[in-house]
Amino acid sequence: MASPSKELGVGELAARAGVAVSALHFYEAKGLIHSVRSGGNQRRYARSVLRRLAVIKVAQRVGMPLADIAEALNALPSGRTPTVADWRRLSAKWKLELEERIRTLTQLRDQLDGCIGCGCLSLKACPLRNAQDALAREGAGPHFKAPGETPPSTR
Repeated sequence: MASPSKELGVGELAARAGVAVSALHFYEAKGLIHSVRSGGNQRRYARSVLRRLAVIKVAQRVGMPLADIAEALNALPSGRTPTVADWRRLSAKWKLELEERIRTLTQLRDQLDGCIGCGCLSLKACPLRNAQDALAREGAGPHFKAPGETPPSTR
């Protein structure tokens, strides 16, 4: 039965949002959602958190990094439900990022058949691991790191 108060308990919020209680705790630890404590020290969430959770779930489903989701949510006014205008701003920015990621992944997919998987990783023609032969500056032979990255053996 729904709580008559404006706030939801952690179990009720989890059930209504379709997420695990542990996910709510994780999101709260990351600053994506906020709760207040009741007199009995129980977490209580404003109903507006349901909309924030919907935004989080959609953003995660399309592959947005949690840091980007947090940044976007932090730009929204706290204490109110995100509006249609808020969503339009967020989704427009995320759409541009997704389109760029799609272009990059399409290019990688199309170049994958040129990879011979030899392990050299310094081939001039390897656009997957060594775009523009950036690893040539690291010297001859195989390189199992990105250009400028510290090799695992010296970390």
